[in-house]
Amino acid sequence: MENGSEKWKFEGNKGLNASSVSVRGVYNMLMDSINNNENKKSVIRLCRVDPTDNPLFKTSPDASEAVADAVHSFNFNSYPPTVGLPDAKRAIANYLSSDLPYQLSPEDVFITVGGTQAIDIILPVFARPGANILLSRPGYPQYDSRAACCRLEVRYFDLLPERGWEVDLDSLEALADENTVAMVIINPSNPCGNVFTYQHLKKVAETATKLGICVISDEVYAHLAFGSNPFVSMGVFSSIVPVITIGSLSKRWLVPGWRTGWIAKCDPHKIFQKTGIVANIISYLEITSDPPTIMQAAIPQILEKTKAEFHLKNLNIMREAADIFYDVCNEISCLTCPHKPEGAMSAMVEINFAQVKGIIDDVDFCVKLAKEESVMLLPGVTVGLKNWLRISLAVDASELEEGLRRLKAFSLRHAIS
Repeated sequence: MENGSEKWKFEGNKGLNASSVSVRGVYNMLMDSINNNENKKSVIRLCRVDPTDNPLFKTSPDASEAVADAVHSFNFNSYPPTVGLPDAKRAIANYLSSDLPYQLSPEDVFITVGGTQAIDIILPVFARPGANILLSRPGYPQYDSRAACCRLEVRYFDLLPERGWEVDLDSLEALADENTVAMVIINPSNPCGNVFTYQHLKKVAETATKLGICVISDEVYAHLAFGSNPFVSMGVFSSIVPVITIGSLSKRWLVPGWRTGWIAKCDPHKIFQKTGIVANIISYLEITSDPPTIMQAAIPQILEKTKAEFHLKNLNIMREAADIFYDVCNEISCLTCPHKPEGAMSAMVEINFAQVKGIIDDVDFCVKLAKEESVMLLPGVTVGLKNWLRISLAVDASELEEGLRRLKAFSLRHAIS
């Protein structure tokens, strides 16, 4: 047997390499820049949207008690059913139906290991040979990565910053062809921080049905809307177009580490049933990991007993963070925030390179900021928009203010005189 690699019949999946620009990879790179610098400033992480970084953000006691009750009952130590515990599915269906003009059934819900697994399941389901999917730019990079893994071609439509990050519906129609199967929207938006209006979502639904495609609506940040636009679920328009909704407990209940999410089909005309999508979802669930039975058992109590005051308090914290961010951002000449955040936990800002020197792009900006000020921002290229920055608002107000103060000092230091 020869040791030369030319004799082996396997090689790495190049599709995975193409999707290797990840939030975690950039985070590690920025941490290396901080660890290798000589300043002793505390690290301020405005680069990742993890609400547990904010000491004010703690989950509801009702949620913790629900998990404890499930553990102490000793009734949920077994494997769960493939599609999820019936009581959990029923509770999620009722929870989602409060936003809809009709009632979902437990059979419309599939429980997943967080929103990420929901993405990892639903994209391969649509990935027939030659198919393509429409993703937003900017967007959430997990969709790009998963599409590359399952050889699903991606085509990008733009979100328009000058119009509050609305979908460019004209570009959507120009991108689609006979092989387009679905489009993805994220509402409230990670990374843009906007909340789509009822009128705009209706136009999206009408455009999608005109193209003969379904809508995958990522609503992981559902109800985290603190501006003038209320949250509207895309499922409201499922009489126009079939909708797959992705959701989780992660952000609204401030428990991303609990890894509890769901897929829900909003499809009163049963189009997903007729086209085999439902059968494919179940088939995929049969060959993947199940969410912990204990977490599923806690879902009914979490959804039914969490008090409104808990959610209201968190919205007030996010509104204050958005106000602080937007006011200070307007004082930094090299940065432009085209739309004040009104939902989710992040915002996008554009770098004006005519106002800075010695910085070549958004990645260079973030690396030098980390090295000089120990402040971590996410370069926009990671979410599909080069030479922009994504800033997380899910941090304590005092830490956000300090991070923005250092960002302002950095910008002045690199300003063109």
